[in-house]
Amino acid sequence: MRVEVDSRRCCGYRLCVEAAPDVFRINAMGKAVVALEPIPAERHDAVRTAARECPGAAIKLIGDEGPAR
Repeated sequence: MRVEVDSRRCCGYRLCVEAAPDVFRINAMGKAVVALEPIPAERHDAVRTAARECPGAAIKLIGDEGPAR
């Protein structure tokens, strides 16, 4: 899985950082950025949570097959 943050949509609420603090950080402009790539498998659920909870829908998951069944 890869993740991208659309800085134009990011509202800077930091919910992504709360959900996955090792994956996201807030830059000097107050916007979320990806701080860890590639995303380790054990962090995928946290990243999905961050994307789901993002008020601006700024987080895009790429190559996400969802949880294993």
